[in-house]
Amino acid sequence: MSRWWTETVAALGDVVPLPLVALLLLAAALLTALAWHSFPAWVPRRLPRIRLPRLRLPRLRLPRLRLPRLRLPRLRRPRMRLRRPARRRRPDPPVRVPAPRAAPPAPVGGPATADRLAAEGRYAEAVRERLRDMVRLLVTRQVVEPRAGLTVTELTEAAARTRPAVRPTLHAAGMIFSDLWYAQRPATAGHDQRMRALAAELRRELTGEEDAW
Repeated sequence: MSRWWTETVAALGDVVPLPLVALLLLAAALLTALAWHSFPAWVPRRLPRIRLPRLRLPRLRLPRLRLPRLRLPRLRRPRMRLRRPARRRRPDPPVRVPAPRAAPPAPVGGPATADRLAAEGRYAEAVRERLRDMVRLLVTRQVVEPRAGLTVTELTEAAARTRPAVRPTLHAAGMIFSDLWYAQRPATAGHDQRMRALAAELRRELTGEEDAW
């Protein structure tokens, strides 16, 4: 540190005489003391305003850029068509087999109950009576057991277990009966004739005899 100070003073003495440097330092100390003593009297209250000239820049007028209008195609919203769910077809109710009943006594040589109903044009009732006679024949021949509330499908299955050959006949008879009494289709003479042929076929299968219906 002392070496640096010595070299600095020696370099300064080569440029400026040392007595002059001491005089300048003394004058600076006196000025500093006077300024400190009279502070803040020598500080101006209002500083002069420096007004700088306004620089007016020329206005630059840029040309207007006209962009072309882009016409976008209209997006049409797709119409949502709600479809009603398809109605489920209700299963057909079980077809009940009419309970067999004894036919009223007919005069000798007269028509049976089913034939009498068919002659009167009551074909639906005639079909029902012929089905009852077929059930009565199955019970008499002990092909099925008498049971209340038996459906045509149950009757066909029970009879087919003992006599498999009667399944097509009973199935066809059950279809005719359910079409007329449950589907409410109009009965015709053709239905009665078909039912009469099925009854005769069942009698031939069970007894081997020709039916006199």
